[in-house]
Amino acid sequence: MATISLCMIVRDDEKVLGRCLDSAAGLVDEMVIVDTGSTDATREVASAYTSRIYDFPWRDDFAAARNFAFSKGKMDYLMWLDADDVLLPADREAFLELKRTLTKDVDVVMMPYHSGLDQSGRPVFTCYRERLVRNLGRDLWEGAVHEAIAPFGKVVWSTAAVTHRKEGPGDPDRNLRIYEKKLARGEAFSPRERFYYARELMDHRRYGPAAAELEDFLARGGGWVENEIEACRLLSRCRLEEGDEGGALQALLDSFRYDDPRAETCCALGAYFQARAAWRRAIFWYELALTRERDDQGGGFVQPDCYGFLPCIQLCVCWDRLGRRKEAEAWNRRAGRYKPDDPSYLWNLAYFRSIS
Repeated sequence: MATISLCMIVRDDEKVLGRCLDSAAGLVDEMVIVDTGSTDATREVASAYTSRIYDFPWRDDFAAARNFAFSKGKMDYLMWLDADDVLLPADREAFLELKRTLTKDVDVVMMPYHSGLDQSGRPVFTCYRERLVRNLGRDLWEGAVHEAIAPFGKVVWSTAAVTHRKEGPGDPDRNLRIYEKKLARGEAFSPRERFYYARELMDHRRYGPAAAELEDFLARGGGWVENEIEACRLLSRCRLEEGDEGGALQALLDSFRYDDPRAETCCALGAYFQARAAWRRAIFWYELALTRERDDQGGGFVQPDCYGFLPCIQLCVCWDRLGRRKEAEAWNRRAGRYKPDDPSYLWNLAYFRSIS
């Protein structure tokens, strides 16, 4: 059976680290904790699980810290988690099965990463991440922020998911500071860095600069296809915030240059026309969203609701606005099959009863 080193970087994570390590206990063969400057009881929490605790002076470079952590792993495979990640019980079982069947010729194991949950605990955003990597004794991580390992060699895909359960706001300005320091030093951005820098600008409501960076990212080319498609959706939102409705629509349509329509883009187009009371055009795009095939292994962030619940609940609204109650009720029932406890679906049920 393959052996696994869990190698983590932490800082001021006393509130969540124990929860994370509890969820990984019994799955990995050693735990390596690298502290990048905690001032709370993070080290004391970690010491209850492992003696392999190291210091790494923080220098605004996540890849450097993760490569240091990986350098301390001694097992066949190196695994990473953030302190506010957990493996839920069903995913622990799937992970154990993965470990039992993992052969040593595998280079990378991709696992789902659920980075947002709804009120019922269902994932709102999900993507696959490189979670286990064969221990090659060399640096693998790249990127000062939103660091990643490019998959290589023999790759396998697991169903065992890691769930991100963030507690508290953290430092919302940290990533943007790192990017702006790189710019101040005159360092060139890779396409991926430019894409994520634009996202950080948008998250800080700096829509004009974010739009400019997204336009530059798309014009330069060389990015991952999924990042290019998402960049079009983000650019649309920035242009809407700047009052450019025509440009917002064009950005969504431009995404079709890169690949077939994603359900996320179809839903964004549906919402665009719905907001302008163009009900039948909104219906077209929401119905198209339901025909799109979900591909969790495509490399991008997937919004599961766009492949079922969201188009259905919005089709209910659109048909209702057109005075077509029978169609509206039918779409609400279909939405309920996806999320029977969703407040929107339940509100619609009460609404239709009240006008019967």
